[in-house]
Amino acid sequence: MKKFLVVVDMQKDFVDGALGSKEAVAIVPAAVKKIKEFRGDILVTFDTHFDNYMETAEGRKLPVPHCIRDTDGWQLNKDIAAALEDKDYIPVEKLTFGSVDLPELIRAAFDGDAVSIELIGLCTDICVVSNALILKANFPEAQIAVDAKCCAGVTPEKHEAALETMRSCQIDII
Repeated sequence: MKKFLVVVDMQKDFVDGALGSKEAVAIVPAAVKKIKEFRGDILVTFDTHFDNYMETAEGRKLPVPHCIRDTDGWQLNKDIAAALEDKDYIPVEKLTFGSVDLPELIRAAFDGDAVSIELIGLCTDICVVSNALILKANFPEAQIAVDAKCCAGVTPEKHEAALETMRSCQIDII
């Protein structure tokens, strides 16, 4: 079985920057441990915006500039980056909540064997759930799981609601 770990948006702005939270900071050690112990292919998404963020649809609904490409806030959290130093991983820039490139990158990395995909990261109720559902739609027979202790939502309540949504869509919550 080919195993994939998708590390979703563990960037400074989501951990302790513009949109950070104490819950996001709290999951970093568990996410670091997961990355270090994982044996398989790793894909790392980067929420990516540009200087015109405030003029975009997202910027009008969430008027907090964040993850502007090549800024400090766009970079991975330092502990996550350190955990990835000795790993080969595929960086995936995404311009919105879910990445349409993830399924193709995963398809390119396996030859039709059974697939296991695990997701961790931020924010459970926005980007993690979006990517989990895109992957479930593309790989309906794959084992897809989200590690709840390696994820945080905008609020604890939204985190739990997103986990329940994913459970309803037959994504395993561990």
